[in-house]
Amino acid sequence: MAAIVAGVCPMVNTEDLCDAHEVAALLGLSHSGSVFGYLRRYDDLPRPVIDLGHRRIALWSRPEVEAWVRRHPRRRTA
Repeated sequence: MAAIVAGVCPMVNTEDLCDAHEVAALLGLSHSGSVFGYLRRYDDLPRPVIDLGHRRIALWSRPEVEAWVRRHPRRRTA
């Protein structure tokens, strides 16, 4: 069992990061802004691992988003 240490961030492979445009494509959405609506609508949708604030970059873990899409195929719009 892995120990969780307060204040320590998990390692993230930078090649696994994707922006709102790619998350929108994975979800079958036509606009990247719709991703933020999904975040409000679906509590279990992975949150960005990097979020620099309003109107700034947000990056998600692509494997986490892909796993969510597999678990919720009917929520994918395309």
